[in-house]
Amino acid sequence: MSDMTENDVPHVVIVGAGFGGLNAALALRKCPVRVTLIDKNNHHLFQPLLYQVATAGLSAADIAYPIRSVLTNQKNAEVVMAEVTGIDTAQKLVWMHDLSLKYDYLILATGATDNYFGHDEWEEHAPGLKTIMQAMDIRRQILLAFEAAELETEFQCPSNQEDLKLDVARRKAYLTFVLVGGGPTGVEMAGAIAELSRVALAADFRHIDPTSTRIILIDAGPRILAAFPEELARKALLELERKGVEVRSHAKVECVDADGVIVNGERIYSKNIIWAAGVKASPAAKWLGVEADRAGRVNVTPNLSVPGLPEVFVIGDTAHAENNGKQLPGVAQVAIQGGGYVAKVIKARIAGRQEPGAFSYFDKGNLATVGRSFAILDSNGVRLSGFIAWLAWLGIHVMFLIGFRNRISVMMQWVAAYLTYSRGARLISSGQPPLPPGNRPTTPTLPAEPTAQADTPAPTEPPTPTTPSERVASS
Repeated sequence: MSDMTENDVPHVVIVGAGFGGLNAALALRKCPVRVTLIDKNNHHLFQPLLYQVATAGLSAADIAYPIRSVLTNQKNAEVVMAEVTGIDTAQKLVWMHDLSLKYDYLILATGATDNYFGHDEWEEHAPGLKTIMQAMDIRRQILLAFEAAELETEFQCPSNQEDLKLDVARRKAYLTFVLVGGGPTGVEMAGAIAELSRVALAADFRHIDPTSTRIILIDAGPRILAAFPEELARKALLELERKGVEVRSHAKVECVDADGVIVNGERIYSKNIIWAAGVKASPAAKWLGVEADRAGRVNVTPNLSVPGLPEVFVIGDTAHAENNGKQLPGVAQVAIQGGGYVAKVIKARIAGRQEPGAFSYFDKGNLATVGRSFAILDSNGVRLSGFIAWLAWLGIHVMFLIGFRNRISVMMQWVAAYLTYSRGARLISSGQPPLPPGNRPTTPTLPAEPTAQADTPAPTEPPTPTTPSERVASS
């Protein structure tokens, strides 16, 4: 065992450099404490724009920023790149495999991961969108799908009618995209893929027509964008349909496998399934040995501390917090405001002052975009849709990006994309190219229907709204 601490002033350990954890660290910059920020990655990620990386609109570096650079001028803060594996609340130790770090105050802001509602085996065929690596993998998958469809047509050499049917079926599967989950992430991905296929790639291929791509957005609920007023959700639905997206409500996923999905008993053949249907909390509750809700979130007191552990705070997607008896949504603004609030509590304790009252979340509203030039906005009674809402979406997202270079880079790329309809981040940087049909086994078979179907329990969590920079697990 290695102990990495020496105590002079109170030591605040923060686990997770997402919106909540990073904001807490910055809020403690003038406090007489030592701050250690632990994250398994070396960067802070602006998750609301991950879908743009996944659809070749932005590069990964545009929406991520080194944590050390953010805190470089904060002399009371240091960064540890490590994976937390456990917490000893009796000894006040944070464990990172064989290393330990002693704390006086602990802030857990470890975010959330994709929730497959008891079917984790589906993740292999339906990746989620929570990390840079997932976004880059999805981008590669999307771009390779068009390349594979091109090869299916260019090297088509059927020896009989049955082989021709197989070639056509494979090509259709490559050009079918299924997005599971009708929240902001699913809606924005569907709109972006529609524009990528029908505009950016429309003239790039010689043997396929990218504009014939089939994009299906499915949701188990009665409508998409459940966190928005119905009138705005309806306008977003009409815009998606105008872009050629098929939207299915009351659509229950029963099976996900290598051949596609089964929805309400119907098999949809697809090589491109993306999961955006829910989240579950990190293992923080297990580390602490405390009670959690059904999604794994730690139940916290009104000041965001853990019952029985007043020096341990949990914020963001990891916490089950309530205001006026209503559970707070898992959005970035809750994490950002929670991080600032916990910093105030710690400052008050150290100074011997009265602590602030219970945490109160100020809801700044919701935003979602449906491709180029269209968004919906719901904020404090103001409801907008169309181009004006899209301009607001652009400005707010750029404002929340960390780093001057990132803001300038993103703005320039968005301006170029608006004027030219181009998407510049379309490199396929790793992996094997698709195999030409002529090099495949000579006796291909159509995918078989599954013999059994598993039922997916409908998500019981409240709908997750999305504010300008909020569609986020605050990890």
